[in-house]
Amino acid sequence: MEDAERLIVIDAANVVGSRPDGWWRDRAGAARRLLAQLDVLRERLPDASVVVVLEGAAKAAGDGDYEGLRLVLADRSGDDAIVDVVAEGIANRPVTVVTADRGLRSRVESLGATTVGPSWLLESLA
Repeated sequence: MEDAERLIVIDAANVVGSRPDGWWRDRAGAARRLLAQLDVLRERLPDASVVVVLEGAAKAAGDGDYEGLRLVLADRSGDDAIVDVVAEGIANRPVTVVTADRGLRSRVESLGATTVGPSWLLESLA
């Protein structure tokens, strides 16, 4: 599995919520800004697939064209959608989940995923 492409799953709500930049006034706009910034991550980690999970009002950001990103628009909770993505991908490759949510971290780590906080992603985008 070492040669397998890495899967990075991003908890968009958690990452967006980690910066007090007024995201709560326009959740979809904040999600669109994050999605646009992820081009940098794909350039820096060309051997990784990136999945971004959007929930609630932020799902409206899914109407854009974000080349190279797989968007998952959560029908129910974003956490449940992330767990589903991890469970689907973990058999074939290493999975890293970007979130600071302790409960979610525990759930995905029990499936074999590793976790990093939003600061890892935001530093990677800088």
